[in-house]
Amino acid sequence: MVSQLRIYTINKGKLDDFVSGWKKFVHPLHYKFGFTIDRADVIRERNEFVWIVSYDGSMEDWKAKQEAYYGSAERKAVSPDPGQHIAKSDRWFIEPVVPRK
Repeated sequence: MVSQLRIYTINKGKLDDFVSGWKKFVHPLHYKFGFTIDRADVIRERNEFVWIVSYDGSMEDWKAKQEAYYGSAERKAVSPDPGQHIAKSDRWFIEPVVPRK
């Protein structure tokens, strides 16, 4: 299993718009491409959206799946693209230190 923590700083006043678009488009498309969303949260005081996306495969599988996701007609057709509200994006691969439930 490969998991990635993503922290997006969202443009001021656009957090709710981002979350709405993410839930409508990004979330279901990730499942369609074989990913799971382990968690998605907001930190309103910081205008941040934090989520963990996982894929049950190798790092090579992850890279191929990401390319397929971002290159897909479905992802390119997302409108309005919630990504337009992202001011900063940080991503890190993470590893569990306790067993998953």
